[in-house]
Amino acid sequence: MDRRVVITGLGGLCGLGTDASSIWTEMREGRSAIGPISNSEIHELKGMIGTEIKVLPQHDIDRKQLISMDRFSLLAVLAAKQAMLQAGLSCNEGNAHRFGATVGVGFGGWDATEKAYRTLLLGGATRTELFTGVKAMPSAAACQVSMNLGLRGPVFGATSACASANHAIASAVDQIKLGRADVMLAGGSDAPLVWIVLKAWEAMRVLAPDTCRPFSGDRKGLVLGEGAGMAVLESYEHAAARGATMLAEVAGIGLSADAYHIAAPAVHGPEAAMRACLVDAGLNAEDVDYLNAHGTGTKANDQIETTAIKRVFGDHARSMSISSTKSTHAHCLGAASALEMIACVMAIQEGVVPPTANYREPDPDCDLDVTPNVPRERRVGVAMSNAFAMGGMNAVLAFKQVQ
Repeated sequence: MDRRVVITGLGGLCGLGTDASSIWTEMREGRSAIGPISNSEIHELKGMIGTEIKVLPQHDIDRKQLISMDRFSLLAVLAAKQAMLQAGLSCNEGNAHRFGATVGVGFGGWDATEKAYRTLLLGGATRTELFTGVKAMPSAAACQVSMNLGLRGPVFGATSACASANHAIASAVDQIKLGRADVMLAGGSDAPLVWIVLKAWEAMRVLAPDTCRPFSGDRKGLVLGEGAGMAVLESYEHAAARGATMLAEVAGIGLSADAYHIAAPAVHGPEAAMRACLVDAGLNAEDVDYLNAHGTGTKANDQIETTAIKRVFGDHARSMSISSTKSTHAHCLGAASALEMIACVMAIQEGVVPPTANYREPDPDCDLDVTPNVPRERRVGVAMSNAFAMGGMNAVLAFKQVQ
């Protein structure tokens, strides 16, 4: 279990851009992609805001493969291919059994599910499309990544709402540390801009009417978005042997559960996950330079996360840089912490903390340095990423410079 795990490739798509580099550029400058949803399939929900991927990048996925893929799976495959390309890796008969994938998903294939509902119950059809079932299953993204890249090692999905991607990355790290794989593709994907999903979130009264303003005193809720983020994880030995560029090391993992409420957040679970992550990484609180907060933009979540950060980091909480990049890419559910992983890795690479965009006024209950609106140059030796999910499932990751 003492194998070091490093990141050698990144891929991603969201409203900010269709590769990790363009996503990071927009995050770093605090440019928000939140705006009106133009998807014609959301029916009467005109005026709903979110972050859409307006145009997908060119790809070589076969049309016969595409008909068995829902949008969230396609996004995962595109992000995984980008990450493998940057890492300079490919599978063959000799190594495929040592390559695997874990993909986090919050909602999964609701586009396929809704189309089936409309076809059967509203359209009067007697059967659905042939691939409806396999398109809708949450594990489909991991399956499609495996098939498109030829991965024959450990492959499975992780489903824990907003913490899914961090759980997937944590599980991938375990596969490498246990010696079950040398290389794992890990991250998350979701495409929730579907009528039925938007109606469900609308009913909870947590959606903002204008934009996402994490930690700002005038924040009014969260905004949903679609996207995917994937990383190539390798054992340090495997990456070093092939002369790979190592972008960051996964330093620590902290997992916990609130055991409290299916929808309302609590302080003790996030606090426990952050403390466990520091212990696992062998870090002191003051070693963390940047924390990418869960920062959804709801009143309760931001206040509770602030309290948990203060409990864990003590006096250092006020000198540490904090931001929520959900202010730029919105809350992409199962993909959220995968996109935030990109922010952490690139902050380490470039020595720049991406800002919390859309911030307008201080909140006395959220009184930490949340890097409002403007990026900050500073050395980032260690970055931490928080993911706190509905139902109290918490997953915190720490990344550090590779020594």
